[in-house]
Amino acid sequence: MSSVMQFFRNVSSEMRKVSWPKRKELTNYTITVIATVVLLALFFGGVDYILSFFMRFIIGK
Repeated sequence: MSSVMQFFRNVSSEMRKVSWPKRKELTNYTITVIATVVLLALFFGGVDYILSFFMRFIIGK
């Protein structure tokens, strides 16, 4: 049981050393992630649409 308590003390100690991002940095990171996800979704959606089109063309349906 003491090892569990020591673990949480160590976690608490390390969390105080963490350099948390400022609000502006966090906003920039969030916008970057959302933009990347949207662009990748559009890209893969486009690739899927094109491949589906060619598969329908090849199969003849």
